[in-house]
Amino acid sequence: MKLNTYQKTAITTVGATIFLIFVGGLVRASGAGLGCPDWPKCFGSWIPPTSVADLPAGFDASQFNVVKTWTEYINRLIGVIIGLLITATFLLSFRYRKSKPSVTFSSGAAFVMVLVQGWLGGQVVKSGLSEWLITIHMVLAMAIMTTLLYAAYKATENRWNVNLDPFAQRWLFGIGLLLFVLTMIQLVLGTEVREAVDKVSRGVAPLPREMWLANIGSIDEIHRTFSWAVLLSGIGLLYVGLKRTESSIIQKLSIGIMVFIGLQIILGVGLYYLDMPPAFQVLHLVGVAFLISFEFMFLLMVRPKNQAILWSS
Repeated sequence: MKLNTYQKTAITTVGATIFLIFVGGLVRASGAGLGCPDWPKCFGSWIPPTSVADLPAGFDASQFNVVKTWTEYINRLIGVIIGLLITATFLLSFRYRKSKPSVTFSSGAAFVMVLVQGWLGGQVVKSGLSEWLITIHMVLAMAIMTTLLYAAYKATENRWNVNLDPFAQRWLFGIGLLLFVLTMIQLVLGTEVREAVDKVSRGVAPLPREMWLANIGSIDEIHRTFSWAVLLSGIGLLYVGLKRTESSIIQKLSIGIMVFIGLQIILGVGLYYLDMPPAFQVLHLVGVAFLISFEFMFLLMVRPKNQAILWSS
């Protein structure tokens, strides 16, 4: 059975949202968050300048860096495209308003959240990259991604054939839910680490990159220690997924989740011991987006029928 227009659009939008998280990571790692010091325009123009000589009056030339400016500008353009895709997803979802209202509700929720996200992006710039606003911005991006994933899943759930023993299903759902909660906590802890690093790197007397993590207090140690809880939960999920079910898709998701947990730990170790290379920062952020996507999809597939995540049909 071929995918219909809504299904194709919803799946594409989920992928595009993860790509936007990747681009956001590039912006953060390159220090281009204030590449455009104003909002919604960039240096007072809808198309930013390409040289200092082209700067409009009233802007400080020291604020301009052509690479950072265009990095941030491209990030904003991609954000606009994602907004249009989410709008299209919402409009196309009306075909399900009677047969599967959860598809329309969740698509509408993603539409509302992306409007808030656009406004919040402007506030981040106007605040000069306020750390707590950046944290909310990141958590909201993950919420949009999972809401879109839910909508796409509900619109295609007849394609998924998952038969599980009730006992194994309860265990898989319980461990999966625990792992999802722990991962979200770890995400927030990670953004707290990044906030602390930003304060150190942009302080009155900025420290060398290799000294950032050593000067941010206990939050990094808490973040690294908490990864053990995620790892052990992932191992438990993998064991039950492989030993207590014969569903190939559940087994593959269990393996995929464990792979991403392992990669996240490896990248985290690299960030700590290799003085926070920017490439690792970007991969670490994208990795947690994929991990959360896999975990959420896992929950949708193994949840008992009397359970509901977000909305029920």
